[in-house]
Amino acid sequence: MTSQENGIETTVHLLRHGEVHNPEGILYGRRPGFNLSELGLRMAERVADRIGGQDITHVISSPLERARQTAGPLAKALGADISLDERVLESENLFVGKSFKDGMGPLKDPKVWPKLINPFKPSWGEPYLEIVARMMAAIHDARDLARGHEAVVVSHQLPIWTTRLHIEGRSFLHDPRRRQCALCSLTSLHFVDDEFVALSYTEPAGDMLPAKDKYAPFSAGDMDED
Repeated sequence: MTSQENGIETTVHLLRHGEVHNPEGILYGRRPGFNLSELGLRMAERVADRIGGQDITHVISSPLERARQTAGPLAKALGADISLDERVLESENLFVGKSFKDGMGPLKDPKVWPKLINPFKPSWGEPYLEIVARMMAAIHDARDLARGHEAVVVSHQLPIWTTRLHIEGRSFLHDPRRRQCALCSLTSLHFVDDEFVALSYTEPAGDMLPAKDKYAPFSAGDMDED
């Protein structure tokens, strides 16, 4: 247990899952059956190697396969169980199930343009404020469980990035291609007692990713680009 000016320090790490086997470039969202690629499994092992020796007392995961598979090696290294929390699920999106293999995909269809009219809500998916509310509730519970130590919460890119924008007081309006939330990255929230005091960001498996894929809006591992 650590302290800072007589306060108890706790860290909650938001870990994005590893690369997903997604050769068709499908926006998979909450769909079941999307598992880590071989590279994604190695990325999860890298995370376990890098932080498995830290003072982590709780490993919490989204129920989706790719998140649980990412949590597995770390939990094994720590000798810990994985707790599932639906509050850290991927966000809902009207374009789930559509292929973006050619880039813009269904966004090129004028019929869907009315769904893109409000980038603040957003009109094509789960409102940002609802994402933040469920994520922050899960983060506060993780902080309380691991008080004086560290917790890891395995989640997904948009929920993690939206939470970061909220914590840093930034606008939710953003370019999805510029989210600093790479596969298997750690967005770490540092607390003293119940007060958030700092945010740090690291990429334990960043060197395993091609540069062009580092900040892609979703993972399309093993995609045939011919």
